Amino acid sequence: MMQKDEHTTISDKLLRWYDNQGHNFPWRGIIDPYKTWLSEVMLQQTQVHTVIPYFKRWLQAFPNIKSVASADMDTILKQWEGLGYYARARNFHAACKIVESNYLGEVPNDIDQFSSLPGAGSYISGAVMSIAFNRPIPALDANAFRVVSRLQSVDKPFSKCKNEINEFLSDLICTQRPGDFNQAIMDLGRNICTPINPHCNICPLSKYCSAFVNKTVSNYPVKLKSRQKSHYRVAVGVIWKNEKILISKRRENGLLGGLWEFPGGKIEPGESAENCIIREVQEELGICVKPTSFLKQIKHAYTHFSITLDAYYCEFIGGKPQALGCLDWQWATTEQIQDLPFPKANHKLFDKVLPLHT
Repeated sequence: MMQKDEHTTISDKLLRWYDNQGHNFPWRGIIDPYKTWLSEVMLQQTQVHTVIPYFKRWLQAFPNIKSVASADMDTILKQWEGLGYYARARNFHAACKIVESNYLGEVPNDIDQFSSLPGAGSYISGAVMSIAFNRPIPALDANAFRVVSRLQSVDKPFSKCKNEINEFLSDLICTQRPGDFNQAIMDLGRNICTPINPHCNICPLSKYCSAFVNKTVSNYPVKLKSRQKSHYRVAVGVIWKNEKILISKRRENGLLGGLWEFPGGKIEPGESAENCIIREVQEELGICVKPTSFLKQIKHAYTHFSITLDAYYCEFIGGKPQALGCLDWQWATTEQIQDLPFPKANHKLFDKVLPLHT
């Protein structure tokens, strides 16, 4: 167990290291809770270099909370397109509406009020409260957990020691500079205390690191046994009628919720791709189609699974489209399709679909 003076020393050394790094991210050094909040939402489970261009483009489209709150979901998701984990965008949109209507467009500086917003879990709340409002509240992400698990040789996986880690960080955090402290420990985990081959020789905290002193760094953090990724075969139809393509919108409470797509779904055992399309389109939209020619096969990996997708051009046979297994549908021109939010896997079909009819 560390003594109080050791806590102070570690905090001082961490902040001194942080001050000398000079990371010039576009969300740092600003006094705007909206931008701080946005950056932390985008940075969840996403690397910094990926987030930077999205952050800049988002602020051009939505410079403030009011502009987010007044935008429609298609516009929101189009700006988010390609960043993944779309529930983040849907939650942020819903939260901004609440802030606009209940808090006059000002991000609440009360931890309980902020934590009640959609998507504002303990990490987001800690980050925003500390960075934007100088509240000494830890922001425990994967990087911070890795640093502390090695400092303390924590022999439990994250799910079994979250409260313990939070208590340690609550004692460690610098009350004068809590935002800088949280960002410093995240940076240390991202750049020095990395998952593989950490740079212990240049770590400012190695002297106080139990795992380093005991030469057991590779043992931490303790991880749960990972499951093998599932793989699915999928088929979709590109259905033409009067120079328009039939597209459907995914329901918002599932994977890729709210995005538009070419209708289709998972191929069942013993089923052909063509028959899968006929069945799925009937179940999803209540219409009959006939696959006429193979368009393209693509492979795409998501975080927890991968797919092989077969796409076919389809002839519209009959019926009136209905939103039976989807949120919405429309006959769209190729120009409209380019302006709507689609999953990355569908984007891999655009080179075969859109140029032929524009």
